[in-house]
This record gives sequence, C-alpha cells and structure tokens, in this order.
Amino acid sequence: MAFAVHRQPSKRHRLQIAAAMTAVALLAGGCASSKQSAVGSHAPSSSMPYAAPGSAAARSAVSSWSDNYKRNPKDKSAILGYSNALTQNSQVSQATAILRSAVINNPGDREIASAYGKILAMNGQFPEALNVLQGAQTPQMPDWRLLSAEGAVHDQMGNHDRARSLYHQALKIQPDEPSLLNNLALSHLLSNELPEAEYNLRRAAALPGSDSRIRQNLALVLGLQGKFGEAEQVATAELSQAEAAENVAYLRKMLSQSRG
Repeated sequence: MAFAVHRQPSKRHRLQIAAAMTAVALLAGGCASSKQSAVGSHAPSSSMPYAAPGSAAARSAVSSWSDNYKRNPKDKSAILGYSNALTQNSQVSQATAILRSAVINNPGDREIASAYGKILAMNGQFPEALNVLQGAQTPQMPDWRLLSAEGAVHDQMGNHDRARSLYHQALKIQPDEPSLLNNLALSHLLSNELPEAEYNLRRAAALPGSDSRIRQNLALVLGLQGKFGEAEQVATAELSQAEAAENVAYLRKMLSQSRG
C-alpha cells in the first residue's frame, strides 16, 4: 500500500530547522550541566540520564549494562538496557546486532521488536524497520508503542500524514501519553506547522511522566516562533539561567541569519 508524502519543507524552513537543531545540539551536548538530552527528534527515549557519547558516564553505563547482559543475555531488561547504553554511546552497530539477535530469540516480544525497529530507522533502514514493527503488531489488539515507533519511521521517510494517523491511533489506546504527544508535535514541526507543534508539546509538558526532552523541544518550538522570552523560561528549567539565555541567543542569531 502506498502512502502520500507530505509536502517538502521550503528552503527557508529547512534552514530554520537546521539552525534550530544546531541550537538543540548545544542544549544536549554543549553545556556540561544539562540534566538530560534535548532530542529534537524521534530518537529512542530512555529513562537513564543523558550522557554525551564517549564521556565517562556513557562508558560507565555501557560497562554496567554489559556485565548484566553477560550474566543473563536472555533477560529482556538486560537486552534493552545494554542496547540503549550502546546507542547513547554511539555504538549503534553493536546495539543493532544485540537487538537483531534478541528479535530472533523472542519473536513475539513487542518491546524488543519496537527497540529493534527504532534502531533500524536510526540507520536509515526504513523498509526493514517497518517490516519488523508491522510484523510484531497484532491488529486485534494493537500495541501503542509499536504504532508510535512506526509513526516515527514514517516521519523520517517524509510521510507525515501517515505518521500522524498512527500517533492518533496510539493516543486512542493510551490517551495523554507524553511521548506520543511529543512525537505528534515533532511531526507538525517537520511540516512547519508550529502552532500545532506548540499545542501538543504544551499538553505533553503538563502531564505526569513528561521529561527534559519534551520541555526542551517546547523551548525549541517557542524559539522558532520568535517567542524567545518564553523559550528561555522553559529552557531554564533544564539549564542554568545563563546557559538557557546563551542558547536562546544563539537560536535567535541563527534564525535571523536564515531569514536573511
């Protein structure tokens, strides 16, 4: 079945998004005291604190989860924890190999299939990712996490309308789930529908279970609309006031250059 591809962003919009993502990268890795990663994307979420790739914290997480995995390579929590730690440390090939093996050994496990589908999408293997996610789904009792992961793949392929349809299906199963609202908002962001992105991120940020990623994505969308004061206020919840002001000033400068 073919899906319609949403309109491609304009050159100006692409420049704005590029500038914004550069600012988000500063929030995630440029400030040593940031609490967690500002993702600005559909990257796999994690309950573990963000650690920059190659940092002592990232290496420590890999080592700790590696020990757990070696003790019991069939334990799902060890599989998911180790693969996620590897991914955060930019050891994506190794994480992919672990999840591929886990999917083969656990053909009916939706959580493992979801993690594998996400990492395939990170590698740009979109058709294979969709096959894995759709193969693990049960139409009679659909899993909202698999729907969300499938939606994220379609967003990366540019099929934003199809992605949003999947997010809305998932929200019917799991209403007011912050991660779903975050993905829905980012889908609107990719289509330059900033008010819709802001609306869904505000909803997500106000819910229990909201994390740093969501709040910093909200700061990003506010900044893209020129609401720099509010963006700084939201970002200050994650960073020091000086760091938030510095990043918002950088975003303001980059957007000004892209419009010129």
